[in-house]
Amino acid sequence: MATDVTADEARAKEPPAETSNPIRPHRERFLFVYGLLGGVLAVAVAGVVVYAGRSINPAPTWSSWKPSGGGLGAASRIAEHVSATYRLPNGDQLVDVIAKAPSVSPTSGETAPLHYVAIQGKKGAGSVPFPVSSSNSVMYQLCGLGTSCSITSGAPTVARGTLVRREIFELALYTFKYVGGIKHVIAFMPPPPGQSAQYLVYLQKSDLAPYLKAPLTRTLGSHVPFPATIPAREVHAIDAATEPKVYKFGLAQAQTGDLVLVLTPLAA
Repeated sequence: MATDVTADEARAKEPPAETSNPIRPHRERFLFVYGLLGGVLAVAVAGVVVYAGRSINPAPTWSSWKPSGGGLGAASRIAEHVSATYRLPNGDQLVDVIAKAPSVSPTSGETAPLHYVAIQGKKGAGSVPFPVSSSNSVMYQLCGLGTSCSITSGAPTVARGTLVRREIFELALYTFKYVGGIKHVIAFMPPPPGQSAQYLVYLQKSDLAPYLKAPLTRTLGSHVPFPATIPAREVHAIDAATEPKVYKFGLAQAQTGDLVLVLTPLAA
């Protein structure tokens, strides 16, 4: 019996060759899963970016201008910036403002450092003097063009006095906001013509804490008014912040020889 088979018969008995790739269905499945994971990751990253953008979004700036540097240099720039914006109806600058370390001139032509400030009580009793220095205090001298720094243009009025206190208020706000370490602002007010300076405004940083938290334009408008046109809301803020802090001043000498600025509250 013949056992041999022809070539065609042998080929007919061979199993058909595998024509499809067994890995392909799995590959397509992996690509689908990876694509899905990639989409989820992209959404998650976008969410993190949006959240981060919201969380680090800066608060509104306190003011549109700020001084450069620090210490007395920054205070001098504040004095220059603020004083240039205060004008009288005739166009004259209200006052010049000089920033300096705490000091006084007991005699003409002599300047001595000021070491302490003391506030007298209602019955004349003095408080414990507290130290002041260039590291924690700034002194501003508001000086008109007349004798003893009086304002020569126009007549002294209540409204003009309010404008002077507005300027002191603004000087103090900028100082406490931007000059590090400053806790005290002492501002000498210009006297009426023919008189010597007698009054100053003394402010501590804690006195103005609420105003330092809100943008400056919520307290004082961006445009400086003339004396007769100060908005009522500004007058209210100016009076609340500065009227109780106006003092008559004098000098005393401690047993150590240090000069003490003595402040007397005005009668109610």
